[in-house]
Amino acid sequence: MKILGNLIWLLFGGLAVSLEYMVAGLLLCITIIGIPFGLQSFKLGILALWPFGQKIEYMDYAPGCLSTIMNIIWLFIGGIWIMLTHVFFGLLLGITIIGIPWAKQHFKLASLALTPFGRKLV
Repeated sequence: MKILGNLIWLLFGGLAVSLEYMVAGLLLCITIIGIPFGLQSFKLGILALWPFGQKIEYMDYAPGCLSTIMNIIWLFIGGIWIMLTHVFFGLLLGITIIGIPWAKQHFKLASLALTPFGRKLV
């Protein structure tokens, strides 16, 4: 079921969303200051490419206050808008019974889009 869900996800927008995250990550990595944010964008792109069967967990070690500061910067630069977009599509898909599994994936992406630093994909 995970493979079928991922294939349907790819066909109906997952590939486009993943490519957007990857291009944004490349553009952010052009500057030295944007590299940490570009890496987080790549993390979102990987999750957006194949979301079914992946989990988001907090890192085993304490990343410290730097990840908190970076999450705050990420939030103000664009994380809130990315999160709101995923929540909107999650609510839109959640209206129908068939769309609930894909809505759950959008809510998972929204969670990571809000605070990506200090988290990992499993």
